[in-house]
Amino acid sequence: IVSLLLGIAIDRGEASSVDARLATIAPTIIPSDATPGVEDIMLEDLVTMRAGLAATSGPEYGAWISSDDWIGYALRRPMDGRPGGRMIYSTGSTHVLGAALTVATGEDLLTLARTRLGAPLNIEIPPWTRDPKGFYLGGNEMALSPQAMLKIAILMRDGGRFEGEQIVPKGWIDASTQARTRSPWSGMDYGYGWFLTETGFIVARGYGGQIIAANPSHKLAVALTSDPD
Repeated sequence: IVSLLLGIAIDRGEASSVDARLATIAPTIIPSDATPGVEDIMLEDLVTMRAGLAATSGPEYGAWISSDDWIGYALRRPMDGRPGGRMIYSTGSTHVLGAALTVATGEDLLTLARTRLGAPLNIEIPPWTRDPKGFYLGGNEMALSPQAMLKIAILMRDGGRFEGEQIVPKGWIDASTQARTRSPWSGMDYGYGWFLTETGFIVARGYGGQIIAANPSHKLAVALTSDPD
């Protein structure tokens, strides 16, 4: 979802490109004691999970989500790679991206999601978790219905179109579905926020088996929900 909103923001000129630096697009979210090099992280590094910063997911998730500054915590993590290098799966990277979009557009993620995706798709996007600073969580906990998930799958299947309307630029969908890196866990390729399978599926994977998937060549759009317990 955040990746789609990034593509729309770039199309509207609110962000110059995926090469825009964090220090240029959202300098106000960078703490004074951020890890050196954070200012040079690009939007593309965040949307491909290649920020270089140590993860805030897995064993690190609890400490991160319990902190009083989720963005600052993520940007103070030590460099575990280099920006634009290998994939480091980290919810904090997507959260920072969502916050950067909020600063760049002047609208919070809930408003962006509702006006730029919810309204044209005719889906409900209820409020979800905010961080202690008021930024909506950019990585998870967006409570979409299976019907809403399916409409997003259709959007991806049809190159950003839904019921005859181009909602997300086709060029962004094409760019999003090109392999940029590879997951060290699943082995799947990863584009701009989407996993890519060898059989042609474009996949968003949520915790516990929540899945949005599209396969343009087979004309398939799929939504799956699961009980993590």
